[in-house]
Amino acid sequence: MVASGRVGHRVLWLWLPVLAWAALIFVLSSVPDLGTGLGGWDTGLRKLAHAGEYAVLGVLLARATGRTGIALALGALYAVSDEIHQSFVPGRLGAPLDVAIDAVGVACGVVLWHRLRARGPA
Repeated sequence: MVASGRVGHRVLWLWLPVLAWAALIFVLSSVPDLGTGLGGWDTGLRKLAHAGEYAVLGVLLARATGRTGIALALGALYAVSDEIHQSFVPGRLGAPLDVAIDAVGVACGVVLWHRLRARGPA
């Protein structure tokens, strides 16, 4: 009984941040218009934000799974689902380019996680 409690606690410790971050992405994707009012800069800032939020997801998935391929696949699948979700939100579009940007963000996060792990404790 004690061992299963530890396993449950570990699973929660690893996956709760993933679920919370995915929920935040979902909520942000539900907002009809996230324009910055910065004209031409708006598109670049949005794409940078996409990559950044998915880099965080990549770090969290790499931490939770401990496996690069699985973290990358789960992150990319979530990016696809996010773009599908956005296609149903008024004022938003689901774009294949955004899936690619999100996947690059996930990959950057996974690489960052592995580099930080390789360095060991500070």
